[in-house]
Amino acid sequence: MNLVDRHRKVYAPTAAWANDIEVVSASGTRVTTVEGREFLDFATGISVLNAGHNHPEIVAAAKAQLDKVWHAAGSFRYDSLVTAAEKIIEISPSSVERLMFMNSGAEAVEASVKLSRNVTGRQGIIVFRGGFHGRTMGAVSLTTSKATYRAGYHPILPSIFVAPFPHPYRWGMTGEEATAYALAELRSVFEHQVLPEEVAAFLVEPQQGEGGYYPAAPGFLEGLRAIADEHGILLVLDEVQSGFGRTGEWFASDHYPIEPDLQVMGKAIANGLPLSALGGRSELFEAWPPGSHGTTFGGNAVACAASAATVDVIRGLLPGVPALADHTVAGFTALQSEHPTIGDIRGLGLMIGIELVYPGTTDPAPEAWAFIKKWAFDHDLLLIACGADANVIRFLPAFVATTEEIDRAISVIGDGIAAWEMKGTK
Repeated sequence: MNLVDRHRKVYAPTAAWANDIEVVSASGTRVTTVEGREFLDFATGISVLNAGHNHPEIVAAAKAQLDKVWHAAGSFRYDSLVTAAEKIIEISPSSVERLMFMNSGAEAVEASVKLSRNVTGRQGIIVFRGGFHGRTMGAVSLTTSKATYRAGYHPILPSIFVAPFPHPYRWGMTGEEATAYALAELRSVFEHQVLPEEVAAFLVEPQQGEGGYYPAAPGFLEGLRAIADEHGILLVLDEVQSGFGRTGEWFASDHYPIEPDLQVMGKAIANGLPLSALGGRSELFEAWPPGSHGTTFGGNAVACAASAATVDVIRGLLPGVPALADHTVAGFTALQSEHPTIGDIRGLGLMIGIELVYPGTTDPAPEAWAFIKKWAFDHDLLLIACGADANVIRFLPAFVATTEEIDRAISVIGDGIAAWEMKGTK
């Protein structure tokens, strides 16, 4: 019995898998199957492997920790946790003065909500349409990127209110127009749904992930910061997918003249080992009573050692990300001039979304994605999508990717789009 059949026999079918290949080794931007077939991996574990697969410095740090301490669960202190925390605080916005480790992005998101409610004494949380914050029962209550994530789980967590996030392309607006509309609609939430003095926090992704790779439009985060300050509301930035260099800065918020009160981190924080963190102002953590939150595996010693090494590795790779991003955008812009299936190219750094539409319209084309995904797979390239209609290609190369590898990926995508357009659908 092959691995896929064994997997299906013993493993719950709830989680979706992108394909049925069995990977036995990985390095940098490449993965190799049991049959010896090599793929260029531009999915990077959903923006987790920013330093690439099996980076030797990160592997060495994790192996070294295995010979020291594996696990503590709050029983005693150990160096790798403190070192990782120090390094992460050093690269974070200055408002991130302390942090707490957990295991997954969803867990850190839930911690941010617990802290916000406990410290402010308020219960309302405002999230933004299209946001993804995880799939645990609490986190899915905060997630609006797809209604399917909530299907079958009602009633969800109460006192969650939803306001628009600017989607200029989808709305047919400029960025400034979309921001003005979104902020006006946010103020209408205060008028019709919840008073601002009952709102504990705004929870927002500076660049939406699952929702379609929309970076915050000009002025939007500044507007949120101003409204938050006006009403004593905490601004919580979910940087789970956009953090650790993915946008060409350490965090997406670094592109904007604002700072968060709380920052949620995960995914690339340890380059593939399970770890997440909630960071923020010292005064907020000091107001959160001891014993108010906890975790058994959060801050695992091996994951923390890997995280500290990941920060060091990305520090060396980060200066090269903007040039790779510019090269990538130029390549896709050239494709867009030839292929009307490419409706929009957007994103920060190497967190790039390519929106696929039916030629001559701005209508989402999920069938185009399905075709291009298979085309890419047949040409040894792994890709994933996002967006409510699953029509946005997430272009997520590791920072160790070469321009030649990026060009190859763009060429494969371009050939796939050309083949799709030749079909003449719709």
